[in-house]
Amino acid sequence: VQLQASGGGLVQPGGSLKLSCIVSGSTDVPVMGWYRQIPGSQREVVASNQHGENTIYKDSLKGRFTVSRDNAKNEVYLQMSGLKPEDTAVYYCSVRARAPGGYYMNYWGQGTQVTVSS
Repeated sequence: VQLQASGGGLVQPGGSLKLSCIVSGSTDVPVMGWYRQIPGSQREVVASNQHGENTIYKDSLKGRFTVSRDNAKNEVYLQMSGLKPEDTAVYYCSVRARAPGGYYMNYWGQGTQVTVSS
């Protein structure tokens, strides 16, 4: 199972950015989501969606960030708006997917840099 994230970049404060992540190698992906790692901090959950229904968000990001998924394309997205300098981080997509051996595992993408700066 492989994840390919894209969409990061430099954006001004108050701007918007949409991250995308394509999942290949499994079509049984019950959980899709995003994490981020701010320099000097531990990796933290941004948003996570289970079975396309239950979604959790980091409390401080509710209302600004939205996670969505396209099951037909096996993709997960993160729409970010009202970006702040403190949102600067490396963003990782992460999924729980059924591996070729039949068991479920957690997988991580390579990370995409988001920099919020004027």
